[in-house]
Amino acid sequence: MCLPLALQGQDLIGQAKTGTGKTLGFGIPLLQRIDLEGDRDRPQALVICPTRELGLQVATDLERAGRLRGVRVLAVYGGRAYEPQIDALRNGVDVVVGTPGRIIDLANRRDLDLSQVKILVLDEADEMLDMGFLPDVERIVSQVATVRQTMLFSATMPGQIVNLARRYMTQPMHIRASEPDDESATVDAIEQHVWRAHPMDKIELVARILQADGRKLVMIFTRTKRKAQRICDDLTERGFAVGTVHGDLGQGAREQALRAFRNGKVDVLVATDVAARGIDVDDVTHVINYECPDDEKTYLHRVGRTGRAGASGVAVTLVDWEDIARWQMIDRALKLPFKDPIETYSSSDHVYTGLGIPAGTTGTLPKASRTREGLGAEGVEDLGETGKKKPGSGGDRDRDRKSGGSSSDRPSRGKSSSSKSGGSKSSGSKADGGKSHGGKSEGSKSDVSKSDAPKSDAPRAAKSDRERRARRRTKGGQSAETD
Repeated sequence: MCLPLALQGQDLIGQAKTGTGKTLGFGIPLLQRIDLEGDRDRPQALVICPTRELGLQVATDLERAGRLRGVRVLAVYGGRAYEPQIDALRNGVDVVVGTPGRIIDLANRRDLDLSQVKILVLDEADEMLDMGFLPDVERIVSQVATVRQTMLFSATMPGQIVNLARRYMTQPMHIRASEPDDESATVDAIEQHVWRAHPMDKIELVARILQADGRKLVMIFTRTKRKAQRICDDLTERGFAVGTVHGDLGQGAREQALRAFRNGKVDVLVATDVAARGIDVDDVTHVINYECPDDEKTYLHRVGRTGRAGASGVAVTLVDWEDIARWQMIDRALKLPFKDPIETYSSSDHVYTGLGIPAGTTGTLPKASRTREGLGAEGVEDLGETGKKKPGSGGDRDRDRKSGGSSSDRPSRGKSSSSKSGGSKSSGSKADGGKSHGGKSEGSKSDVSKSDAPKSDAPRAAKSDRERRARRRTKGGQSAETD
């Protein structure tokens, strides 16, 4: 029902369970309505996405679908250098897909002209609301042509999204892709398990789940970046081919992990919620929530990475003892039958029988089963990432290394450079015991010439005179006498 209305230029609000193919729901009409005969110097369509990964995926899908028509698609998002994106815009593109921040940056620099955009798409609008992008989205919409088609797609419809639709859409048609009597928030093809697990036993439990019969690709979700990296490292040590996506990684490393996952070089991807939205990878059979999600929306979008486009999938959620109350709120909101999760350990029988894990499976992958190439087999693309320091530009230390010396080799302010050879105070001070590191002081009294002695220092001059006279008398065989 969505396609005919969208092809006619009707404003649409599309609401559907995650994993039901919303991207092509707006992508096909958008590509079909691009005017290939008119002015193609400026973009005719704009798709706004909440995350870099989703933006890159949508752009890839649109580029593939519009290849036969010759539609030019460009993805713009942070973490990449500006120059290639600016060059592409100057050469002309038909569709721009991007995140709010980079779109605003390019528009402010006047490298992106939105005045000719006649098709505007807000993808995963509820996620943009949760991430605080709504003011940025409104700034972008204000720069788009007034006469346009606007399509808004979202898995949920909170009040602020409804208000956004009322302000910027013209008599939108609300399409909901679900059966009238279907009150569940997840697709029926997803088999869900919710277990109460001990934190010390979780990694062993996950390692055994990863050896279930029929298991293909797996996504593991965590709350924190540190936990995601730790799980990745632990599973790698156990013999699994693992990649990770989280905010502490550069954009090149994140895209490397996603490419390796899509290409099958790794079969386990550990991610924070930055990758939970909209990422569509074929053959994801299992999703594991390593920790209880923060809320029901997070749970839906994590679980929705499997069971996509009619396929079946398995979702396992591991709940800590202290998170039982949070889980019960999620369970009540989504009307799930898992109010009291079963206490579960890596050796529990229902783990083996429920997921089809062979008897005798341990937490280490047998060497005969280690057939994946691994993350290292996927190259890292040089994106010219922003915010990185160039080698050798780290300040004084790097400049000192280039000049062959350290900052201590430079003369101090207010001192002449001759103090290096004549014995500066800093190298032979009393605080250092008259010695420098590794030997005697370069500035001892025996090395100080008369010209270096302060002329106004009368006691020191008198003492020097007495010492000289005493040395002359000693050389001449005379006894010491007082002056």
